[in-house]
Amino acid sequence: MNREVKSVAPDLTLLDAARRMRDDRVGSLLVRRGDEYVGILSESDLVRRGMAEERNLSTTTVESVMTKPIITIDVKQTADDANALMSEKAIRHLAVTENNRIVGVLSVRDLLIYFKNRF
Repeated sequence: MNREVKSVAPDLTLLDAARRMRDDRVGSLLVRRGDEYVGILSESDLVRRGMAEERNLSTTTVESVMTKPIITIDVKQTADDANALMSEKAIRHLAVTENNRIVGVLSVRDLLIYFKNRF
């Protein structure tokens, strides 16, 4: 899990969000309005709801293509639980919560590394 939560504002353009993902070397960004996380933007959202729909990446906002609500998993749940939830929801990123507060993001890559090292 990455405890350094990367987030963007909902009014950021898709182009700027894509550049942020590139620069931060992440596959998703949480979307934050004030003190509240309101969605998640993934590479899949950018491709499927942005580029494939021929939206203008310089003017289309993150809010218009982000996934909501954010799918979360409690920090006390297992990697197997996270794997099952990702599979069930067909997603590659989960927000990790502790005491109902987002404290990190778990990616499918994190799980691959964990399972590789576990066996």
